[in-house]
Amino acid sequence: MILINENYLALKGSYLFSEMAKRINAHGGDIIKLGIGDVTRPLPPAVVDAMKEAVDDMATAQGFHGYGPEQGYAWLREAIAANDYAGLGIEADEIFVSDGAKCDTGNIQELFSPMCDVAVLDPVYPVYVDTNVMAGRAGDYDESKNAYSNITYLPCSADNGFKPAVPQKNVDIIYLCYPNNPTGTVLTKEELTEWVNYAKKSGALILFDAAYEAFIREDNVPHSIYEIEGAKEVAIEFRSFSKTAGFTGTRCAFTVVPKALMGADSDGELHSLNAMWNRRHSTKFNGVPYITQKGALACYSDEGKAQIKETIGFYLDNAKIIREGLKSIGIDCWGGVNSPYVWLKTPGGMPSWDFFDKLLDAGVAGTPGAGFGSAGEGYFRLTAFNTKENTLKAMEKVSSLKL
Repeated sequence: MILINENYLALKGSYLFSEMAKRINAHGGDIIKLGIGDVTRPLPPAVVDAMKEAVDDMATAQGFHGYGPEQGYAWLREAIAANDYAGLGIEADEIFVSDGAKCDTGNIQELFSPMCDVAVLDPVYPVYVDTNVMAGRAGDYDESKNAYSNITYLPCSADNGFKPAVPQKNVDIIYLCYPNNPTGTVLTKEELTEWVNYAKKSGALILFDAAYEAFIREDNVPHSIYEIEGAKEVAIEFRSFSKTAGFTGTRCAFTVVPKALMGADSDGELHSLNAMWNRRHSTKFNGVPYITQKGALACYSDEGKAQIKETIGFYLDNAKIIREGLKSIGIDCWGGVNSPYVWLKTPGGMPSWDFFDKLLDAGVAGTPGAGFGSAGEGYFRLTAFNTKENTLKAMEKVSSLKL
């Protein structure tokens, strides 16, 4: 009989979304879903046109493309460097095109020792925790605390503005996500500088998930961690075309691993993380399809940029409707300014699952904060990924509730 990786047995069940679906299905009726983290607007026309042209390429012997470079075609990597990292000193060979930031944030942990100490924000995007559980870094799960014994949790609450202080002890790997999922909050340049300085001083590595950077509208909020001096020596950045340009079903993203990033082996000898990720990427990934990469390239055309800006503006308008609707009935909320997510405090200290049921009775579905970690209890997430009409209807329903 084969032996299994017993770390998988330490994973807690997929309770959040399965339970949400179960309750929604049992309720029946017409439910407006403001819990979904998926986009709903179609691909930008410039992207569609580029992908159609790429399909035509594939129909000819001269234009056909088989296996491409695992790291991504040079023309896309160069466009990313020139547009997203202009003036920041990021080179094309430090950019690795992939099929999703979720995949990359999960897979990146393969580069690191099982002995590494990991820190995450709480509430947290579950992938960060679960993939480290699978790797054996997390320790035992405590049901009463909704936490793993070997993971350092950094609680984010209204008390600290959902911006925790740097860890009081040295940790090896820190997952940061800003604009944050699920809270929708951001870090200013000064606040992010504190994290970079901590990492430089302690020798930690920051894994910076910037999948929602396109939603940033305020001036003092960095779009990239590499806007901070010294970050190329301590940070890996993840980005995605999913929430930026509607690629959730099309699948294209990229990860930046600067060549200045080094890690040590057990003898203290330094090794390039860029080279290690390149080896891992080349060994386990066959590359994003040519057609998809041509679509991603079109995001950097003048037409693509304008169309993406319009789509992001549409979602942010929805977020404003949600945010202002909640405040008008006395519910405290955060986010929705530089993010498609609005994070709210459940009224009267109501447990987040109880609030889920109450909203469901009104015909609206959101996401209970408890599903994102122990510090998420007492909070709730609503998203802007719906039509304006449905968003307005949903807030009318919420406003009619007796809270």
